[in-house]
Amino acid sequence: MRKLRRLVAPLGVAALAGCLAAVGINQAHAADTLLSQGRPALASSLENGESPAAAAVDGRSDTRWGSQWSDPQWLRVDLGGTATVTQVVLQWETAYAKAFQIQTSPDGNAWTSIYSTTTGAGGTQTLNVGGTGRYVRMYGTQRGTGYGYSLFEFKVYGSLTSTPPAGDGYVFANPPVTGVVPSTAVPPATNPPTTHHEFQANCSVSRSNLPDDPIVFPNLPGASHSHTFMGNTTTNAATTLASLQAGQTSCITPGDKTGYWMPTLLNGDTPVQPVGRQVIYYKSGVIDYRSVRPSPPGLRYVVGSPSATLDEFRNAPGAVEGWECGDSVRNWDFPASCVAGSQLNIRYQAPSCWDGIHLDTPDHKSHMAYPVVGVCPASHPVAVPMIEFKMAFPVSGNMANVRLASGRGYSFHYDFYNAWDAPTLRALVTHCINGGLQCDPRGFDQYKPDRGAALNENYELP
Repeated sequence: MRKLRRLVAPLGVAALAGCLAAVGINQAHAADTLLSQGRPALASSLENGESPAAAAVDGRSDTRWGSQWSDPQWLRVDLGGTATVTQVVLQWETAYAKAFQIQTSPDGNAWTSIYSTTTGAGGTQTLNVGGTGRYVRMYGTQRGTGYGYSLFEFKVYGSLTSTPPAGDGYVFANPPVTGVVPSTAVPPATNPPTTHHEFQANCSVSRSNLPDDPIVFPNLPGASHSHTFMGNTTTNAATTLASLQAGQTSCITPGDKTGYWMPTLLNGDTPVQPVGRQVIYYKSGVIDYRSVRPSPPGLRYVVGSPSATLDEFRNAPGAVEGWECGDSVRNWDFPASCVAGSQLNIRYQAPSCWDGIHLDTPDHKSHMAYPVVGVCPASHPVAVPMIEFKMAFPVSGNMANVRLASGRGYSFHYDFYNAWDAPTLRALVTHCINGGLQCDPRGFDQYKPDRGAALNENYELP
């Protein structure tokens, strides 16, 4: 049973008597800046699909992060650069931390405590602290209730002292998309009901076993681990939007010259490539599917991370089902064995909220964000199609020697470099996503044939 959501009355001074570090309940200093809102967040666990880590830094009081019902648990936020941290505000739901620390870290690995208490009472806690670091986390060691830890908001104030150099790794959209307010509307009911808002891109392997990555290592051939490429047939270390647009494609839709790639799967030292056309979904990641816009030409990003831990992969907003084969599902690393003749499958979703300004950023992620409970955060207000890889690898039996070129199964990630013909993409987004249909690559919904198709029999605009 879900517990009631309420805010406990703010803490009084007496409730803080057990604090082991200085704490105040004043407002943030005038010079302090809210650094955490809209920044990437990660948690030790999630209570359910409606309580992601990002919900604690989205600036909304109607969403929350919730953990599993055990100790310890933590929530961390990446401030994007080294910062002097002066204040942390915790807005607890009913499930709060009795004992916890506020910690900072330069790298997300080594942590320094800048505040500690064993007598927390929940509510809204405003902590005046002093510390430096790029990462800040709440590390809970004792729950105040029988539930987990639950935060409406985790606010970190201070000032950045180190940021990535301006212009180094930033690619700006021309023109930018400004003035967008994330839609919180719920589309009205339809008859027949609207159950899907998506279309497929069906693309086969176009280049294999190539140690290039034009997003992470541009113009550095051989600098990457091995990748399997789909879609555009020319993708290499020197790839640009212009070269993709001039290239050809292995996708069934001629207008999709996008570059898609992922780490090569190996069985021992033998590469295993997906056979035939694979499914790459374009979906709505937000509740108001009518607000989704086509991705701009040249938008690129990385989904997941080759350095992810098992817990990070399992709790990532984009992890749909992990690895599966036969009846073995939701594996966050490769299963020990797969039924002979079965295939190893993975589904993984990309972020679908864009900042409207950058086509790329130095970490190849910060310009994108996942929706929070179906709504784009204010920092990334533009809803674009949510990419979902659905890959199938022909490998089965004993999986002991199966690995990715990037490492274990939880290092799975993929890259997206948009080079769609703009009118073709716009037609599919409008007809299928905005129109609430479940489309094939032509933009045809077999369950609603009266709605027609966006493309002709050659998968081109009519």
